[in-house]
Amino acid sequence: MNSRSNTFNQQLQSAWASQGSMLCVGFDPDPKRLPPSLQGKPEGIFEFCREIADATADLVCAFKPQFAYFASQRAEAQLEKLISHLKDKYPHIPVILDSKRGDIGSTADHYALEAFERYGADAVTVNPYMGFDTIEPYLKHAGKGVIVLCRTSNPGGSDLQFLNVGSGEPLYLHVAKLAAQKWNSSGQISLVVGATFPEEIAKVRAIVGDMPLLIPGIGAQGGDIDATVNAGRIAGAPGTGMIINSSRAILYASAAADFAQAARAVAQSTRDALRSAAK
Repeated sequence: MNSRSNTFNQQLQSAWASQGSMLCVGFDPDPKRLPPSLQGKPEGIFEFCREIADATADLVCAFKPQFAYFASQRAEAQLEKLISHLKDKYPHIPVILDSKRGDIGSTADHYALEAFERYGADAVTVNPYMGFDTIEPYLKHAGKGVIVLCRTSNPGGSDLQFLNVGSGEPLYLHVAKLAAQKWNSSGQISLVVGATFPEEIAKVRAIVGDMPLLIPGIGAQGGDIDATVNAGRIAGAPGTGMIINSSRAILYASAAADFAQAARAVAQSTRDALRSAAK
C-alpha cells in the first residue's frame, strides 16, 4: 500500500518501526535566528527548514511545522513548499501541522480544508475548549490525524487544565476520556501531553491505552527524557506510542553555515537518548 493512502496512525506505526525513533522535529523558524546566509532571502525560511529536514529525516518518526512562525512572516507559500517537499521526498514520515485550531463547526470546516487540502498535512493540532462540534469537521477527512490539546507543556496550562470538573477529576483527564471514548469515531485522534509533567503523562496513558501522544517539552523547555518515556510507554511495545517533539534545541544548534549538520548531531543524540530510555 502506498504510504499516502495510509491513515495517520498507520503511518506512525510504520515510522516507529522503520525509523526506530520516537523523535519529532518541530519547525519553528524565527527569522532573527536564521544563519546570516539565509536572513533576508525571499525563501530563506523554506531553505532553512528544508536543509534541517534533509539532515534529520532518517532520525525521526514525524515532522511538525508550527503554523504561526510561517504566517507571521507572510511565509505561507514557503510552508506549502516545505510540506510538499517533505511529502514528496519522505512520504513514509507523517507531517503534523501545529496550528491548534478551535472554532465553531462551520469555521472548523475551513480550517480542516486548510490543514489537509491546502497544506497537505497528515494531522493537525486542535483546541477542544469549544467542544466536540468544533473537532468533528476534522474527523470527516478520512485517515487524517486530529491531535487534541490535553495537558500542555506551558506553566499557564494549569490555570484551566487542573480545574475540577465536578467528578473529582481535573479538566485535562476529562478531555482525555472524551477523546479516547466518545469523540474518536475515526480512530485517528491523538492527544498533546507535555513532557514537563511526566506524572500527568502517566495518568493520561492509563486512560487512553495505546492512543498516540504528541509530547512537546523536551530540549529547550527542559522536559526529562527518561521520565517522559517511562510515563508514556505502552506495555509490551517499547519505542512506540509517543511522538516526542524537539524544536528549538535542534533548529538552533548552530547559527553558522554548519547549522544543518549541527541540527543532525543534536537530533541524533536526542533520538539515541529516547531509544535508550525506551529499552
